[in-house]
Amino acid sequence: MRIRDLPFPDPGRPDVRSGSRFLLWLGREQLGGQLAAMLWGTLHMACTAAFPLAVGLAVQSVVDRSGARLALATGLLLLLGALTALGDAMLHRASVTNWITAAARVQQLLARKTAELGATLTRRIAAGEVVAVSTGDVEKIGWFVEGVSRFLAAALTTVVVCVGLVVYEPALGLVVAAGVPVLALAVLPLLPPATRRADEQRDKAGHATELAADTVAGLRVLRGIGGEELFLDRYRRASQEVRRAAVHSARMWALIAAVQVLLPGLLLIAVVWYGVALARDGRIGVGELVTVYGVITFLLFPLRQFEELAQAFAFSRPSARRAARVLALERTSGPEGCPAPAGGLRGDLYDPVSGLTAPAGRLTAVVCGDPDAAGRLADRLGGHAPGRAAEGEPSVLLGGTALDELPLAAALAAAREAVLVQDKEPVLLSGTLSELLDVPCSGAVTAEAALAAAQCEDVLASLVRHSPEADGDAFRARITERGRSLSGGQRQRLALARSLLTDPGVLVLDEPTSAVDAHTEARVAEGVRALRAGRTTVVFSSSPLVLDRADRVVFVRDGKAAATGTHAELVASEPAYRAVVTRDSDTDGQREGDALKAGAIGAASGDRDGRERMEESA
Repeated sequence: MRIRDLPFPDPGRPDVRSGSRFLLWLGREQLGGQLAAMLWGTLHMACTAAFPLAVGLAVQSVVDRSGARLALATGLLLLLGALTALGDAMLHRASVTNWITAAARVQQLLARKTAELGATLTRRIAAGEVVAVSTGDVEKIGWFVEGVSRFLAAALTTVVVCVGLVVYEPALGLVVAAGVPVLALAVLPLLPPATRRADEQRDKAGHATELAADTVAGLRVLRGIGGEELFLDRYRRASQEVRRAAVHSARMWALIAAVQVLLPGLLLIAVVWYGVALARDGRIGVGELVTVYGVITFLLFPLRQFEELAQAFAFSRPSARRAARVLALERTSGPEGCPAPAGGLRGDLYDPVSGLTAPAGRLTAVVCGDPDAAGRLADRLGGHAPGRAAEGEPSVLLGGTALDELPLAAALAAAREAVLVQDKEPVLLSGTLSELLDVPCSGAVTAEAALAAAQCEDVLASLVRHSPEADGDAFRARITERGRSLSGGQRQRLALARSLLTDPGVLVLDEPTSAVDAHTEARVAEGVRALRAGRTTVVFSSSPLVLDRADRVVFVRDGKAAATGTHAELVASEPAYRAVVTRDSDTDGQREGDALKAGAIGAASGDRDGRERMEESA
């Protein structure tokens, strides 16, 4: 495999039963590259190991005053130099290729898994862990995969050199042959504690990074309640723990490095001392002693390869374990699920668990007393509820077709085009407005119509005002990362416009107007109703301004559809519904105060949801 041929047509099906099995599978998948690197590495190291033989031959020829043997030794040195340079260059080329191809394979596997799971991925595993696996962990995995070939080349060369040394000079060769395995195995007892310390350091560093990210994200709210110092102290403590863990880990790796220097040095001293005694007795020549000394010096190089591979394995095994955990995630449906209807998915949306029905072509509002329950129900309606089928819960039906039982190919072709779920906190990617709205769509809704329905006039004006390069064209205006230059309500309306533009058969909106004022909320509700006429729309909201414009309202209580009707009917007949959707000033004030207190406590304890509730209330 050459780098120019990347990406792979098919990255393969990985063995994700464990991190070690995943690393083994990666090595097998690029066996040709590994063999090439091993052969070039063997050539490089064998020529390097043969240098002492040529030098010893040259020294002995000088002692014996033989010009012919000196010329032969000189030619041999030149040949070995050329072969060493060639082997070193090609080894580096092959090793880097192995590294990059292994990393690219893992990244392709992660991309394929992300596309397969879609929004379900971040509901089953933290988004930060996915990012860590696709960046730093990929590099560590590639490091180990490419190091295997160099290790094998070093091991093969070491065995050949030791055998040759025994044949060349048995007295000294036996000493070296007995000492080298001891040197190679001496660090093995130190590897488990070194690995544990490295894992501890990574865990603490990950916690500190997560704490820093949460603090930056909630900095505005923290300043509002005077909580900056609290979080700053927490981050100081976390960073100090990382520092101590790093020093603790570095000490063990320094000890391993020291052992790798000390023991070969002792072996070298012993061999030289014994060799000098043999030379004095006339049992070996000076050239032979120089050769043996040079060979022992060379053996320090393969031993460093052993140490590097051990270190690479210690760092890559946790990374491979995390990658395997992500790649092991599966959709709830199997590959042999029921086929999608030939004409696409159409009809009523029905959830057997809650009893919720959203009739085709109508605007249905859903009221839940628990925001978390509303989010889970929205996920179910989009077929994104992980593991529900495995737990025995029936799937959501769209036109009588179970979404969870669709095979992946049918899901991509039908379910994901038929049902779109907009999260409570949709993400805006950086780029121009035109790029933001460049999404798969039916073509029946224009970008201008979607923006108008979402009441984005002031958003467009703000984008133009802060983007001089747009030259008055809102579609050329740039949106900063995650839309941070916009207010929460503006971000929410842009995301709503993007969802409306896709024009899916079923659109599920989770609190699409929670961050806008009442006047704008009423106009947004009317715009959505008009634009989605004849299309199935489900809106999770407790705002009377939205509920009053719905064709039907479903009140969900304790996970079950408790009542159905219009907003006016339910207000008159259902006290529990009325308590959720109607608020007087005292109730509002008390609720706001409770939310602020809960949010402050949650933020102080690192609870992201608590901080978000505080931001909404503030």
